[in-house]
Parts: sequence; structure tokens; C-alpha cells
Amino acid sequence: MTLAIVLAAEPAAGRLTGARAPLADRLAAQWRRAGADDVRTVADLGELADLAAGATGPVLVSGVDLVAHTAVLRHLATSPVGPTVALVLTDAPAAGQAVVREERGQVVAVGDADATGVFGGALRVGAADLPAFAEAARRAADVPPGARPLDPVDRLVAQFAAGGSLIFAQRVRLLVARRVGDAAQRSAAESAVAAVDEDRAELRLSVKERDDFFTTYFVSTWSPYVTKAAARIGIGPTGVTMVSVAFAVAAAVLFGVGGRPALVAGAVLLYLGFVLDCVDGQLARYTRNFSAWGGWLDTMADRLKEYVVYAGLGYGATHAGFRYGWALALAAMTLQTVRHMTDTWYGALHDEAARRPKAATGDAGGIGGKLNAASTRVQADTGSVSYWLKRTVVFPIGERWALIALAAALFGPFVALCAVLVWGTSAFAYTCGLRTLRARWMRVPVLTTVDAGLHRDDGVAAVRSLPVVRRPLALALLGAFGATALLVWALSAVHGGRDLPRWAVVPALVVLLGAALGARAPHAGALDWLVPAALRAGEYLFAIAVGVAGRVPAWLIFGYILVLTLHHYDLTARLEKRQSAPPLHAATLGWVGRSTLLVIGSIVGFAEMIMAILGTYLLVVFVASVVLAWVVGPARAHGGERSR
Repeated sequence: MTLAIVLAAEPAAGRLTGARAPLADRLAAQWRRAGADDVRTVADLGELADLAAGATGPVLVSGVDLVAHTAVLRHLATSPVGPTVALVLTDAPAAGQAVVREERGQVVAVGDADATGVFGGALRVGAADLPAFAEAARRAADVPPGARPLDPVDRLVAQFAAGGSLIFAQRVRLLVARRVGDAAQRSAAESAVAAVDEDRAELRLSVKERDDFFTTYFVSTWSPYVTKAAARIGIGPTGVTMVSVAFAVAAAVLFGVGGRPALVAGAVLLYLGFVLDCVDGQLARYTRNFSAWGGWLDTMADRLKEYVVYAGLGYGATHAGFRYGWALALAAMTLQTVRHMTDTWYGALHDEAARRPKAATGDAGGIGGKLNAASTRVQADTGSVSYWLKRTVVFPIGERWALIALAAALFGPFVALCAVLVWGTSAFAYTCGLRTLRARWMRVPVLTTVDAGLHRDDGVAAVRSLPVVRRPLALALLGAFGATALLVWALSAVHGGRDLPRWAVVPALVVLLGAALGARAPHAGALDWLVPAALRAGEYLFAIAVGVAGRVPAWLIFGYILVLTLHHYDLTARLEKRQSAPPLHAATLGWVGRSTLLVIGSIVGFAEMIMAILGTYLLVVFVASVVLAWVVGPARAHGGERSR
């Protein structure tokens, strides 16, 4: 149940008395329309603290001086960015209003000298944060009368932020939200609210404020019309996602068939599938239909679609006469997955750095600090050439799909895969180099704030008794180097028509398993956010090398790596969506167990059979884990609620 509380406390309440209906009553009615199950109006922070302490679900709080569209309150109540979200405005602060500093969508300080906005007088508090919020309300209520420069709701958010709670920011675009100090300001704000077409603004808001160049100019210019149509006929975001997957699969089939008409048709379907990929998110924002399942599914579907397309291109290139079509597809999938692992962990690192005091993140005058300042300036210069170059050079998904579609239609699958690899490798070198410099400046050990063992994916049984060996990144990179050396040896032997000795995989396995020695070490180094990506690279390259050495069909190697990427994307999607570990994570054996089984199969001469069996087993475990997490788990929870 969602509880909304309107804080009608002095002095704000006294400034807004008048002949018209009290603003507190209007806000209470708006909270009900925004989805609140219960709405209370309180006169002091002590009563608010008692209500928050007794709540069992999210709590919505607003001061009495807020005039806003109901959509603004609904967006705050349903925001998917985090459990606790505060409204942040760009207005100049008036007397009694708290200023805030926001970085990467987080409210990192209240009352900071480097403020980027003003608290909008409303926030949503997640259930897990309610004890800290109630305590903050009591502290705010106990401030001596002579030391109260802020209004009650502003004192409340200042105390809440000072307690260390993670608060995300909800900015207002196109709609109206203003804090008013008297009847004249209230009248002006109400006139501004009435002047905006709320539904039209919400449709425009469904499009991301900042997106990539191709998406901005070749998709978002017309995708809102599709979004509006989907909402009218009742198709949900999940349904749109499934249609998008179907389009991508059809495009992959056409790329595999080959021939100019099929390639052009595949390119068109790929483009339309990407449009629908944007529409599902726009539809979720327009209808406020968010869920953890939907966010997870969107992340997983994006990767599955892209890699199925790589498979179609690899098959098509091979049948067009290019010997290494599948090898290029494998390289593209491995490169993109490792890139995404670095993206996820660098993002977590940057979020953690934003929450730290500036003095704790290093010298702003160093090269990392200068790079950070330059990046901030470029990002702020929206629409400039430098802004679009920065967003395009990193090769985001819109640009990848556009390049694949154009290259495949004009030149064929082989050129499309080569183009993806060349641009992707350049983008990886660029982003990884700059991020390494900036990470050394930030000096934030991100893996100490999350479950490093889970995301390393070593396997519980394999690492439980290992000694603690320092420098986990060096060990992971060494393991990846050993796998690369084995792969080069295997490719050289196959190209020369020779067979690799069966024992050759053993030394590479020993080097790879050395990476597991860092499993129990503190991941506190400035660059240890690279560890998960290095481990993924090591396992994938080793599996490919074992497959090549064992003469396993290329399509089977691709399928096995694809299953591994699904497993690892499941972990990263859960990290990004703040979900717990997959129910059957222990059954996936860890990269240590999986790599060891592949070597055993290679030594006994059954590499193909072992890879097929292991891949099938991992796929079954993945599907079962999805069912347990997203079907059985929620059903049990709902059943428990009914029984109570």
C-alpha cells in the first residue's frame, strides 16, 4: 500500500491561507489521482515520523506549498530510477527552501555550495528507507525554533540526506511544478499548469531527454506516434518487446539466406525492430507501466536480439564463401559482451564516486580530474558537434544497428561483421583508456560495495578453500592472456591443417585457473572494476580455443558462448535493477567448473559432446532460474499476501 502525506506545517501553511480551497486539499486529491492508496494531511513532523514508521510500503511526502501537474506527482510516485526519489527543480531558491547538488541522477548533498537545483518539496521514500526517514523526521522536528532557516519539508530532506540515504533525483521537463510563497505566486503557478496540455507533454516525455544521434534523429522523430497507437489499442511494453525480438530474428534469418533482396529486407526489419525496441521503453514511460521484470526483460532481449543477428550474419558470410564468418560473429559477440561488462562496472564506480565527498575522490587538478571536467562540459553542451561526437564514437546500440543494417544491405554479411569489429574495437580502446585514467583519479573501490564473489562467477565450491592472493585484476588479465595464447595456437594449427595435441589445453587451463586465486582478495584497487570483464574475456576465449582445438562446429561454439552471455547478462541486469542473485546461480558451476569440464572433454576426445551437453545444461538452468525468479517467486508472494 502506498501512503501519501501532505505536510501542512507552519510557516508555509500560514503563507498560503486564503479564500480559495486550501492547497493541502488540492494536493491530497492529486496524490489520490497519482495512485496513492491512503492520503493523510499532518501539521507537524512528529506526526509524519509516526506515520512513516508504521508504513509497510512506499511513502509519498509533499509540502503544502507545491503547485504542480498531477502527472509530476504520478511520475514521482512511479519513478523507476530508485526506491527513494526527490523532486528537483531548476528555480532559484526562495526563503526556507533547500538547495541540492545532483550528480549522475543522485542527490549527493543538500545545502551544498555547489548546488545544481532546489528541492521541489516532494519525495518518494522506498520501504527499506522508511526507518531512516522516520528518524530524520524526528531530528528535523527537534531543531530549536531559533535555528530553523528552512521550511519543515526542507529540514526533513536535509536531515534525511545527511543520514547517508541514497536519494535519486526526479527533474521536471515540459510540465509545471513550482513552490509558491503567497497567493499571487499560487495564482501564477496555477495559470501555468492550466496552459500546458498534460497528455501531449507526457507523450513527449516518453522519449529520453538525451539519446544517441541515430536514435534521436532517425527514430524518436516518429516513434511517439507508434507509442500512442500502442497505448490506445492496449499493447503493453512486454508485448512490444516480443514483437521487436521477432523482427530481429526474422532479420537474422534473411541475413543468413543472403542475396540482395533478402539482405535489404533484413536491414529494413532490423531498423523497424530497433524502432520497436525504443517504443517499449517509451510506452512504459507514457503509461507509467514499470516493473522489475520489464526492465530485466528489456535488457536481456536487447542482447539476445543483437547476438542472434550476429549469428545470422556469421551463417550468411560462411555460406557466401568466407571461411571465417562464424569466427567474426564470435569475435563480435565476445567483444560486445566484454564491453558491456566494463560499461556496467564503470557506471557503478561512477555512481559510487558521485556519492562520496569530493575530497575523497582524488586531486581534481590531475589528468583524471581534468578529463572528468572536460567530459562534464561536453555533456552539458547538448546538441553541439563535440557532444554528438562523444556520444557517437562510443558506438552505442543505435549506431551499431544502423551500421549493421546499412553494411549488410549494401555490401553483405562479411563486411557488416568486419565493420562492427573495427568500430567496436576502436570504441572499446577509446572508452577503456579514458575510463582507466578517470578511475585512477576517482579512487573508489567499487567492488567493495557489491557482492564481488557473485559477479566474479568463480563458483562457490571452487574458491571456498583457496588462499587469499592480492591483485585480482593482474590474475584475471593473466588468465585471459593464457586463453588468448591457446586460441592463437589452435587457430594456427587448424589453418595449417594440423591437430593440436590434446594436452595443449592443460597449461592454458592452469594459467586461467590462476585468476581464481584472487576470488577472496579485497577488490579495492582503482582498476578492479575491470575484473568481471577480464574474467568474462578469459572464459570466453578459453572456451573458443578448446572448441577450435577439438574441431567443434563453429555454430556450436557460438551457441555455447551465447548461453554464457545470457547467464552473465542476467547477473549484470540484476545489478543494474537492484535485484538479488538468480535462484539457481550455484548450479551454473562457475567459470572454474565450466572451463575444467571443457578441458576434460577435450582430453578424452569428446570436446563436441561435452560442449553441447554443458551448453544445454546451462540453458536449462537459466530458463529454470528465470521461471523461479519471475513466475514462481511473485506467485508465492501474492499467495502469501492473500493468505494474510
